[in-house]
Amino acid sequence: MAELNPRDAAKLTFLESCGWRDATIRPLAGDASNRTYDRLTDASGHPAVLMDAPPDKGEDVRTFVAIAEWLTGAGLSAPEILATDADHGFLLLEDLGDDLFARCLSRDPELSGRLYGAATDVLTHLHRQDPPPDLAPYDADTTLPLAALAFDWYQTGITGSSDESQREAFTATFDPLLRSFDDDLTVLIQRDYHAENLLWLPDRTGVRRVGLLDFQTAMRGHPVYDLVSVLQDARRDVPRAIEAEMKERFLADNPMNRDTFERAYAVFGLQRNLRILGVFARLCMRNGKAHYVGLMPRVWGHIQTCLKHPDLQATGRILNNALPEPDARALGTLRSKVAA
Repeated sequence: MAELNPRDAAKLTFLESCGWRDATIRPLAGDASNRTYDRLTDASGHPAVLMDAPPDKGEDVRTFVAIAEWLTGAGLSAPEILATDADHGFLLLEDLGDDLFARCLSRDPELSGRLYGAATDVLTHLHRQDPPPDLAPYDADTTLPLAALAFDWYQTGITGSSDESQREAFTATFDPLLRSFDDDLTVLIQRDYHAENLLWLPDRTGVRRVGLLDFQTAMRGHPVYDLVSVLQDARRDVPRAIEAEMKERFLADNPMNRDTFERAYAVFGLQRNLRILGVFARLCMRNGKAHYVGLMPRVWGHIQTCLKHPDLQATGRILNNALPEPDARALGTLRSKVAA
């Protein structure tokens, strides 16, 4: 038998310590992070999920554990933590199954209203809880540099350089818009709340029918942020009628001035989608994950939708002059720069 590498040896040591050493192991799809996942099945057929989050790559499972326990304490369906080895970056988690929203909706698009309605209701429930006191704020000082990743990576990847004067002009117009919401960062935001991180659990009731994944980067943010995240999805098209219906559903249950809501939805939608555009370019050029490039036209469409808000007209003129449209030529340029 070939000698195990140190990481695999540490994994088996962890599984042995929690009684799962002899379980069958099947890899699960990973995400854009350094974490990987395996599905375990023991001799009795009971499943669990192993998270492998290497500390030497910047991962820290303690944040996942803290947020998972807070979410379950709030009556939501995050995976139960079955065993932990924080020093080596391993977690054994409850297996919530395979019925991601994205898969359910691919099989049966007629479920859109039901699933997105449930996801919206989860946010309403979540926002009625006081957030953990130690959450960092997702404020303008944090969000503006993340939006500027569109210059640092997307513009640079396509044109060969980031135009500093355009970047500064963008910052000058967008910073006050983001900063105007810094006093309204009142809820826990999961930050990656979308159809490939939500599981449908129809055997449960109420808000517990939605299984939550990938929330370890949670911060204290604006109530509309996760709503924008799930409705302006980078990975799948959400019908416009569903987006409009869910916005109305959220407004009905979360009293907020409509104009303020629409302004926040556009501003945080723009911030989020600019960040994603930059991150997808970085994943291609730095991490060798070229498949994210194919998602850019949808993200660009979300950006254009957000820029229709009257308060974003000046920012829009700068962005549309600075950032190339992700057409076939631009996407081909990015793909040609994929990291080996």
